[in-house]
Amino acid sequence: MKLILKIIVAIVVAAIIGFFALAPAYIDKSKNTVSIPPPHKKNSWYDSIPFIADLHCDELLWDRDLLKQIHYGHVDLPRMLKANMALQVFSVVSKVPSGINIEANDGNSDQIALLSFAQLRPISNWFSIKARALNQCAALHYFAKQSDGKLRVITSRTELKKFITDRKNDRSITSGMLGLEGAQPLEGDLKNLDEFYKIGVRYIGLAHFFDNEWAGSAHGLKKGGLTTIGKKLIRKMDSLHILIDLAHSSQQTINDVLALHNGPVLVSHTGVKGVCNNQRNLTDAHLVEIGKRNGLVGIGLWETAVCGKDATATAKSIRYAVDKIGIDKVALGSDWDGAFEMHFDVTGIPLIVAALQKENFTRSEIEMIVGGNVRDFFLRNLPQ
Repeated sequence: MKLILKIIVAIVVAAIIGFFALAPAYIDKSKNTVSIPPPHKKNSWYDSIPFIADLHCDELLWDRDLLKQIHYGHVDLPRMLKANMALQVFSVVSKVPSGINIEANDGNSDQIALLSFAQLRPISNWFSIKARALNQCAALHYFAKQSDGKLRVITSRTELKKFITDRKNDRSITSGMLGLEGAQPLEGDLKNLDEFYKIGVRYIGLAHFFDNEWAGSAHGLKKGGLTTIGKKLIRKMDSLHILIDLAHSSQQTINDVLALHNGPVLVSHTGVKGVCNNQRNLTDAHLVEIGKRNGLVGIGLWETAVCGKDATATAKSIRYAVDKIGIDKVALGSDWDGAFEMHFDVTGIPLIVAALQKENFTRSEIEMIVGGNVRDFFLRNLPQ
């Protein structure tokens, strides 16, 4: 009997160890896949593009060392440098309901709590959306400190200008910026915005896959607009120069923001209904209005965004958006490491360049789309 108990205990212990050791990595590897694996060929002038940038990546959600190259997922420091990337915005995913879809989700479940538990993140992360979001933000600063100067966290125009100057002489450095995917980490308290500002968050998406206390989601049950406290949030964000990200926002939320806020907004990762008509993507009316306000629209690298699984599909959506709102208002918004299959990892940006050439964009226009517009947008709108 004692022997049987020992065997049972050993099996249970082995199962627990196996779960924590293997499950998070298995989820990461199985979710963050690519349609077109590397290597990817660069054209003759790709490495001379002065500033390549992307508006949205969820790498901080996963239990990885950002400074080390891995053979799965989409983004890490070595691959960013290989891709000649100057800036990657790292968004913070704090809560995702079970069975997510683009049509209708409630907020009653929380897959990120379970993932945080499996990753052995601090206990506070299991129960507090705010704590797990701050933990991800702190991770980017930690990696920057450990990078021997290869990675910088950008929080202001001054820092961005200094980085641009330094990078002219040293292409072995790159940078990151922080955003929130959904305002739920504020946990219903406007005072928490100050804490996220201090840690470096410079854009906030109002809602993610479910309606929250601030705003309606395009994928929520009610799909309403800004709430009373949501309108107060917009005003406070504006006062701090934290940018409004309308990705995942409901039609009514977008309408309410545009009625309340006169300044520029961005859509960090999206597609356009004129090319790929689904619940996820921007209408022509909203696309044009965002353009009128000198906003910025990041076009994605996944099938739901562009109705295709390669760079050609993304380039077609970029062409459509540029024709609607102008060459200076469209950028890349990949959604790398967002638990979906992407066209390719960060080293595949040369494929976008080639596809944009086929869409008859000039070299100078391509340089704007793949990063120059992001650079200029943040130079205009970050805190001084």
